[in-house]
Parts: sequence; structure tokens; C-alpha cells
Amino acid sequence: MSIQIVAKPITAAAFAPFGDLLDASGDPDKIINQGQCGRYHDRALLDFSNGRAGISIFSANPRSLPYRLDMVERHPDGSQAFISMTHQPFLVVVAPDEGGQPGEPKAFITQPGQAVNYHRGTWHGVLTPLHAPGLFAVVDRIGSGSNLQEFWFDAPYQVVEAKS
Repeated sequence: MSIQIVAKPITAAAFAPFGDLLDASGDPDKIINQGQCGRYHDRALLDFSNGRAGISIFSANPRSLPYRLDMVERHPDGSQAFISMTHQPFLVVVAPDEGGQPGEPKAFITQPGQAVNYHRGTWHGVLTPLHAPGLFAVVDRIGSGSNLQEFWFDAPYQVVEAKS
């Protein structure tokens, strides 16, 4: 029997302990490009040690809800941003750190046009698009050494969609 986690719509306030929600909410900070573009300035904290920021492209297989969550990971040497290139929602799973291990996970579903940036050392689920193609630009640490820690739960969780 697995414990259920309800995936709720993501908000900046609910996600703040784990990272930054990237979107174009509110008024732009500045109008640029001959008045044709709104700039939403400096929306994420990029944080890297012993390396540099890089942009990679990930192509992930889509998943569906309910989703079996049996593992989370974290990156102690750098933040990690996931930016959907398909304007589709995706599942975001995070967990607080409790003495070097993940606490109880929380699950969110993004809206089209939203992205997330996990703070350095944040426990999070794997990239989980809900629609094909699962194409993402990923901004994270490029450098030598291991920057991945995985934690496998003794009993899996089941992530379900919130009832409307």
C-alpha cells in the first residue's frame, strides 16, 4: 500500500521553500526591444560551486497520474532549472531535508508557461512531463565531481491529481 500525495497547482509561495517558480506573472520589470517586449528580470537564483552554469536539452518520456514516486534526488553543488520547451504542464515533486534525508514529499502541477528552479541541495523528483514531447531546457552545474545524491523510499508514494 502506498501513501497518496495530492498534486496541487503550483504557486510561488508554496514552492518558495524549495526553489523559484518562473513565470510572467504581474507587470514586467522593464519594457525593452523598441517597446515590443516585457522583461521579467532576475526570476531565479542560480547557485553553483566548483563549476559553471550550463544549458542542456533533456527529452523525457511523458508520465501520467497516478504516478509512482519511489525515489528523489538532489544536487549539493548546484541549483537546477527545468524550463519546458513545449508549453505543457509537468509534475513537480519536492521534499524538505530532514537530517540529510528527504521528509514527506509535496507534489505540484505547473501551468503552461511556468518553469521551476530547484535551490541547491533540494530533494526533488525526476523530470516528469505529463504530455509528449517532454522537451526541456535545463540550466544546471557543469563541472567535475559527483553532484547527485539519490534516496529510495522504503515504501513508494502515489501522486494523484487534486479533485476539482
